Amino acid sequence: VVSGSEEADANDPSGMSLADHLEELRWHIFKSLIAIAVFSVVAFIFRVQIMGFLTRPLPAAANALGGGKTKLVVTGIGEGFTTSLLLAIAGGFVAALPVILYQTWAFLAPGLYQQEKKYAVPFLIAGLFLFLAGLTLGYIVLQYPVNWLVNFASDSFTQLISVGSYFKFVALFLLVFGVVFEIPLILTFLSIIGILTAETLSRKRVVSHVGMWIAATILTPGADFYSPIFLGVAMSCLFELSIIFMKISQLMRDRREREEIAV
Repeated sequence: VVSGSEEADANDPSGMSLADHLEELRWHIFKSLIAIAVFSVVAFIFRVQIMGFLTRPLPAAANALGGGKTKLVVTGIGEGFTTSLLLAIAGGFVAALPVILYQTWAFLAPGLYQQEKKYAVPFLIAGLFLFLAGLTLGYIVLQYPVNWLVNFASDSFTQLISVGSYFKFVALFLLVFGVVFEIPLILTFLSIIGILTAETLSRKRVVSHVGMWIAATILTPGADFYSPIFLGVAMSCLFELSIIFMKISQLMRDRREREEIAV
């Protein structure tokens, strides 16, 4: 006869062997890869529309051989195909982010305490929302560094921009904005685990803002005037938002502790 406690222990994820954990991880990774593959196929089908969307910030002067059209240049026989393929995979990854985050949550959730689970779901949703918000703002700002770089010394040089150089620039630019928008999430997490407090950030507010504006001028590829301003304003607003989130989470923890003591 198996007692209730022994039965509970048998169903406890912490009692799983290393091989069981690896097998479960393998299936979650497999499901995530399937989602990426499916969305990548869809993105490849609509590759012309996606490329048109991403090349919209390019001015007509970007290609001297395009006859007024903003067509990019390929320098190898297979570069057009490989660029389309990589672009489709990148689009598939972004589209599959909800599935990837869900699979990550499904793998980690059994090993979390109930209190940790309450934080995990909002963190995953907020992380996805903030990353997409960063990509959106990055795309809006993208036209400024692109126009500045293309038109700089255009009277002295013939512009022939390759697909590889352009999409690497776009990927880096958008990634910077996407990662920067995770600032509130990172700082709030550090607050929850006790490394940072809202009071500490408030005391170092001036130094932090100066450091973020310096970082904004370094992180934005391109020497235009507008990109660092947009990124700097975004970082400063996100920093202040982080302080508010940290204070709210601290109030919630204090209230929960008082309720536990009362019980």
